[in-house]
Amino acid sequence: MSIEAARNALKRAGIDAQRLGAVWIGSESHPYAVKPTGTIVAEAIGATPGALAADWQFACKAGSEAMQAAIGLVGSGMADYALSIGMDTAQGRPGDALEYTAGAGGAAYIIGPAEEAVAVCQGSLSYVTDTTDFWRRPVTHYPSHAERFSGDPGYFGHVVPAAEKMMREMGTQPEDYDYVVVHQPNRKFPERAMASLGFTRSQWQTGLLVSEIGNTYAGSALIGLSAVLDAAEPGQRILVVSYGSGAGSDAFDLLVTERVRAVRGLAPATWDYIRRRTPIDYAQYVRMRNKLATR
Repeated sequence: MSIEAARNALKRAGIDAQRLGAVWIGSESHPYAVKPTGTIVAEAIGATPGALAADWQFACKAGSEAMQAAIGLVGSGMADYALSIGMDTAQGRPGDALEYTAGAGGAAYIIGPAEEAVAVCQGSLSYVTDTTDFWRRPVTHYPSHAERFSGDPGYFGHVVPAAEKMMREMGTQPEDYDYVVVHQPNRKFPERAMASLGFTRSQWQTGLLVSEIGNTYAGSALIGLSAVLDAAEPGQRILVVSYGSGAGSDAFDLLVTERVRAVRGLAPATWDYIRRRTPIDYAQYVRMRNKLATR
């Protein structure tokens, strides 16, 4: 999934993979405990050997922190372009709530010069605390969650203040944004968070697509953003707030540019992937996800 998303990003950016100064993958389901995912993706898309390659880990905000780092890398002049990906597979224990609320997917973003961007990052910040609401130790196969802490003080205790802090620093109000995208572990959480912040339904319903197919961990907020960019027009403003258990949120203030129209149609849109899915029964899913393994 990371490789396909990266190839789609390159098609839209119209650059050679050799120009990528970094390939960074944020995920909580990396295929190896000791071997980076970044090198696999970099090799597959033709970005090796001159790119930085690394994996990022902060639960569901691993992808957005990779984006923040890429903004810093490009902004400092150390690289012309950097690729940041947030991608995950479903990991719910059989019978756990995560099994029917969590899916698989993500998105890839190439950070580069503002004059080439489909959206310019006008500001970004993070809000973190040591709050244990979701975790997985190295020796365990399935993650655990402290259920009653997932909403408060977990999700709402970080998404809401991060959004408020971003608006204070930017001198904005909810009505200054055309779209707002937040992490989507289910449908209720983002609806409650956005309502408490004063956003209207029309501002956040486009980015709430992921809740139709399930939370995708590190890819959740980034897929919501990709859905918004598929529909946004030049001059519109987007607020993005991710969330990662453990816990923290990253916030971005984005301004859509004229180039957003030029890149449409160069790669599949978010809804193209949602529509092409093929339903399967639970027995087949269990076999394909190896949930019947005895060791």
